[in-house]
Amino acid sequence: MAFALSSYPVVYRAKYGDGKWSGEYIEKPHKKADEEAAMGEAERDALADSRNFYADMPLVNYTTQYGLGCFEGIKALPQKNGGLAIFRPDRNASRFYRSMKGLYMPPFPEDEFVKACVETVKRNAAMGFKPSYKAEWEKDSFQSADSIYIRPFTLAEGGIGVNISSAPWVMIVTSPVSSYFSGGNSDAIITDRLRATPKGTGWIKAASNYVIAALAKHEAAEAGFMECVFLDAINHKYIEEGSSCNIFFYLKSGELATPELGDTILPGITRASIIELAKDLKVKISERKISWEEAMTETKECFVSGTAAGATPIESLSYQGKKAVFNSGKVGELTSKIRDTIKGIQYGTLPDTKGWMVHVPV
Repeated sequence: MAFALSSYPVVYRAKYGDGKWSGEYIEKPHKKADEEAAMGEAERDALADSRNFYADMPLVNYTTQYGLGCFEGIKALPQKNGGLAIFRPDRNASRFYRSMKGLYMPPFPEDEFVKACVETVKRNAAMGFKPSYKAEWEKDSFQSADSIYIRPFTLAEGGIGVNISSAPWVMIVTSPVSSYFSGGNSDAIITDRLRATPKGTGWIKAASNYVIAALAKHEAAEAGFMECVFLDAINHKYIEEGSSCNIFFYLKSGELATPELGDTILPGITRASIIELAKDLKVKISERKISWEEAMTETKECFVSGTAAGATPIESLSYQGKKAVFNSGKVGELTSKIRDTIKGIQYGTLPDTKGWMVHVPV
C-alpha cells in the first residue's frame, strides 16, 4: 500500500492567534473500523478520502500559493507484545520547531507536539483504526510490515501576496502505510537537478523542497531506477542526499561515511539513529564530504535512510554513463545488521535500550 491518502478519522488541529496555540481533536466521518474493512475498495477509499476536506480552512493561502510550509514524518508501529509505540517523536518535535522558526512562523511547542501525536494515534486505535502485529513480518525483516504514518504539517492563513505566515495551523493526520520502496530493483542514479542551495531551506523539512525531489524521482523512475541522488549546488561533485532520504556509504576501508550536515541537507532522525547504532557496533563512522567518484569506486555497501525508507539497501549507483554495483547487487552484512536492528527496536522484537520508543496507551 505504501503511502495512501486514507486518513484515519481523528485529526488534531491547532491554530495560532493572540500569542498562543489552541488545539482540538476533530472526528471526521467514519464507520466502525471492521465495517469500513468490509466495504468494497472503491467505497472504502472514497470514505477515507473524504476526510481530507475541510470547509472552514482557506483555499488561497501562503502554503497553497507558494509552498510556504513544513511537515514531519513519523511512524507508530504495532509491537510484538501488543500495543503501539512511536519512534522518537521528541526528535521530530524538535526538528518541526526548528523548521517553523526557520520559516519565521511562531513555532509549535515540542511537548504539545509529542502529546498530540500520541493522543491522535490513541483515539484512532481505540476505534479500531490500527494495524495488528503479524509474526510473518519477521521473515523478511519487516520489509512488508504495516505501520501507522503520522503526518504533522503546517498550513498558512489566507493570503495571496508573497509573505510569511504569522497565524498558521498545525495539523496532525494519520494513515496506514507499508513499504515505501516497491519491490524490484534498488538501483539509484545521480540526477543533474539541484535539490538545495547554500543559504536556502535544504536543512528545513519544507514543503517547497520536495518539488525538485518529486521531479527528479519521477525522471529516475522513468529511466528504470528506484531512487535519485543529488549533488551539491556549488561544485556539482559532492553527494548530499536522495529524493526523500539521507544516504550512507560503507567503504572498502571499513569506514561508514555519510554526507556532513549543513544548510543544504536535512538532519534525519533515522540518520542520527543509524550513526548511534554504528558507533555501538564499533564501526568507524564519518560525517564528511563524499565525492561521487569516491562513492562509486570505494563503496562496498550503500543504503538510504529515512522514516519511510528505514535503512533501504542501494544495489547500484549510476552517473554520466558509469555504473557502480555494490556487494554484487546483494544486501550487505552491515546494511542488514543496521536495518534489522532498527526494525527490531521499532517493532519490539529487540529491547529498546535507548528509550527511543514512546508507547501509546491503547
